[in-house]
Amino acid sequence: MPHTTQLYQHVPETRWPIVYSPRYNITFMGLEKLHPFDAGKWGKVISFLKEEKLLSDGMLVEAREASDEDLLVVHTRRYLNELKVEASTTAPVTGAGASAPTRTSHWPSREIAQPPTMAGTGDSSLFVNNIGSALLPQSEEQFLFERVEGISRATIVDLDAHQGNGHERDFMGDKRVYIMDVYNRHIYPGDRFAKQAIRRKVELEWGTEDDEYLDKVERNLQKALQEHLPDVVVYNAGTDILEGDRLGGLSISPQGIVKRDELVFRVVRGRQVPILMVTSGGYQKRTARIIADSILNLYSVGLIGSESPSLSAQNSDTPLLPPEVP
Repeated sequence: MPHTTQLYQHVPETRWPIVYSPRYNITFMGLEKLHPFDAGKWGKVISFLKEEKLLSDGMLVEAREASDEDLLVVHTRRYLNELKVEASTTAPVTGAGASAPTRTSHWPSREIAQPPTMAGTGDSSLFVNNIGSALLPQSEEQFLFERVEGISRATIVDLDAHQGNGHERDFMGDKRVYIMDVYNRHIYPGDRFAKQAIRRKVELEWGTEDDEYLDKVERNLQKALQEHLPDVVVYNAGTDILEGDRLGGLSISPQGIVKRDELVFRVVRGRQVPILMVTSGGYQKRTARIIADSILNLYSVGLIGSESPSLSAQNSDTPLLPPEVP
């Protein structure tokens, strides 16, 4: 029997397939300002899109919390219990929710897990594996592969600056899932074991710039889809490739990121394959504006939505879903 979950919900035609919750934006009593990651960037992305009249509150899909049973599809009970202890001890400092010290279901990560699950790694940088939650079976329980008719093959296109070792370990040996990973070879995590799961590996050098990067992404994406034509593509659209990002170590311009996202959508949609985009790493304050600009560009070139849902009650079948937590 497939896993029963409340994470799936019908998306009315009057809404964009964009899943968002204000709880994605984490505050630490002002201490978040000392960290390079913008913990409120997803709220800023939504604000920018509202300013540009692309959407309004009534056109968003509100994220739901993942239950323990949902998370157990990918994670062990012991791991979740450890996270609960972490949440209860850090909540008074991090502002994880007024009731978090006694009720730990308010982790932002629980709501983050919904978008990929609806649309179709636990390591030191990502608490809940939302890509894995969308695809991964455990025993006889399955999410996307079981819940959506016609989904039996998937491709993960991971363009975050870091190697995606969480989902690579999850799908080790799973022939249904093809992983393409483009990353800075010199930075964390350098997981040699996980690299065995990568079907198309593109390792970049420090300071790689737009032309080389975009050429490698396009050539390898075309080859990846030739080798394994999937029923769905999960696209990890990290912005930590941006020039000046000290953790990513690459030198891609804001325009290069917008071009990258358009390239990925154009190639994937050109093969009539649905695509699920999750935003990801990005450790500069300007990344929110770049993500918003990219979404606006995808709309302007006709790769998402033909008209605003408020005018035509018509959606794209392409979800644009924040976030994957860095």
